[in-house]
Amino acid sequence: MSQKSFTAPAYDSILQLQAYQTGKPAEELSREYGVSDVLKLASNENPLGCSPYVTLAITENLGKLARYPDGSAYYLKQAVADFTEAKLNQITLGNGSNDLLDLVARTFVSRDDAVIYSEYAFVVYSMIAKMQGATGVEVPAKRFGHDLDAMLIAINATPNAKVVYIANPNNPTGTMLSHQQVKDFVQQVPSHVLVVLDEAYIEYSPESNNRALIDAFNNVIIVRTFSKAYGLAGLRVGYALSHPDVADMLNRIRQPFNVNVLAQSAAIVALADQAFIERVHHLNDGQKRWLCKQFDALGLDFVPSYANFVMVNVGDAKAINQALLQQGIIVRPLAGYGLDEWLRITIGTPEDNTRLIDTLRDILETL
Repeated sequence: MSQKSFTAPAYDSILQLQAYQTGKPAEELSREYGVSDVLKLASNENPLGCSPYVTLAITENLGKLARYPDGSAYYLKQAVADFTEAKLNQITLGNGSNDLLDLVARTFVSRDDAVIYSEYAFVVYSMIAKMQGATGVEVPAKRFGHDLDAMLIAINATPNAKVVYIANPNNPTGTMLSHQQVKDFVQQVPSHVLVVLDEAYIEYSPESNNRALIDAFNNVIIVRTFSKAYGLAGLRVGYALSHPDVADMLNRIRQPFNVNVLAQSAAIVALADQAFIERVHHLNDGQKRWLCKQFDALGLDFVPSYANFVMVNVGDAKAINQALLQQGIIVRPLAGYGLDEWLRITIGTPEDNTRLIDTLRDILETL
């Protein structure tokens, strides 16, 4: 008989997990290499920051920090409802979109179920399956993106399939599925399988907005975040849209007060300032085109991106990443995804991107 231990996890699959690796903090790089001018292009943060109205909203709410936030976040929910043309009972709020992706699994996935996701999709999906003790089914990618036909085959071949996660645009590869592709896919998914559309980067490619699917299909959940285009990564706030019955179950599991006072106030005004989002979109599109031209000039392969980052093949990614770090530039190596030769590089300001390319060119000439 095996000896009991207080460190034994609920599910053996938890032992297979590695802690999620965040991008190296700028402060750590400064300490490690003595670099004062650190450029962080690793976490797909907004180089323009956030709407100027956010600072004002936060300042106005600093006197409320001793009080719990509105547990229902009524005014934020109302703002999301107005913006998305959804009903209040279709909305679930989260401590960032990761919280919501996990909440879906904790609510609907048991150890007897299976979770479907794509190769080269957000690593959190496979982590979620392991955390629940569920079976994770990874479907091979097609041209670095989701192969929806293969995913349908996997769903139909997996009797205990319960949730399928789709990132659109996809992180870390930047690929995107059209609205019609997603709709055709959802139409063929069995009604008992939940389709979670992770739209963390949708503001960068609004042409693939799948909001309409919520009204047409009861088993679709759309998850979005304020961390990327809205520039509120440090406040951790996101929202999910779904059928009211799904939202009702999610809100039963959701932690009380999971969106804090400052995050609620900031998200409301950030959502209202769509002129800022248009500015963000314009800058990102122009700088993405410029960066890709530079990669072409350097003879580097890259995957056309519909988000605020580009995945580029640099060959010896480990060595080049290290050389970039020594020059104070943080990007994201993708060896953890099985993409050993690739780096994911966040699109920055013109000054950021010029520094990146100049430094990368010098490194490539040296190696």
